[in-house]
Amino acid sequence: MAETNQTPQASAYTSLGTARTEKVALPEATFDGVINVPVMHKAVTAFLANQRQGNASTKIRKYVTGGNQKPWKQKGTGRARQGSTRAPHWVGGGTVFGPTPRAYDQYVPRQVRAVRLGVDDKKVLILTDGVKPNVFLSGRNIQSVHVMPYSDASTYHILWSDVVLVEAGALGQSLEPIQETATAPVKRARSAADVARGERKVAKRAAKSAAKKSTAKKSAAKKDTVKKSAPKSAKKSAAKKSTKKKEK
Repeated sequence: MAETNQTPQASAYTSLGTARTEKVALPEATFDGVINVPVMHKAVTAFLANQRQGNASTKIRKYVTGGNQKPWKQKGTGRARQGSTRAPHWVGGGTVFGPTPRAYDQYVPRQVRAVRLGVDDKKVLILTDGVKPNVFLSGRNIQSVHVMPYSDASTYHILWSDVVLVEAGALGQSLEPIQETATAPVKRARSAADVARGERKVAKRAAKSAAKKSTAKKSAAKKDTVKKSAPKSAKKSAAKKSTKKKEK
């Protein structure tokens, strides 16, 4: 009876996204196909709990400043007796059973840790062969992409992602480079609404420029009329002066 090959395999791609004909064999110790939901739940809850700082803090009545003196005398006022203005039922008083700084750390046993490690519009997890700052910087600004070393991957990150891209070197595989050419980016066809919006913007700009030209022409015409009227007024004033001299 022929034995069936149970070695898990994964599709291989180049850096430009070209699919390779050969497939990469995955380590059986890690990718054995066994899914343990309780262990994954424990790992994810511990990971999220360890992200908390636990800085929430409140004061009980003895730590609140003030309230040492009795607000009013015990008898004769008609009001209920009070011993301090920092009691919990007073505004500005202490807090009963409030949160205090604490640690939310959860420990996952070693045996459980050993068990748990078992693209458009998708969450992509990129696992690199060691620390690669350039790859991290190129993907940190994309919300649906998370870049991290292969050794730092956790159950939370695996469950968070829809697609996992692992560098061949991280799995101990070496793939020969193939010849490929970068495809030109495909231009997205503009919708009718976008075209109409662009036409409206162009029309508004043309109207603004025409209005500016008309205002500039009017201001230039006003300046010319002012210049022309100035010599006439000068001539009139000179003629008046000459007539006055003659009369004298």
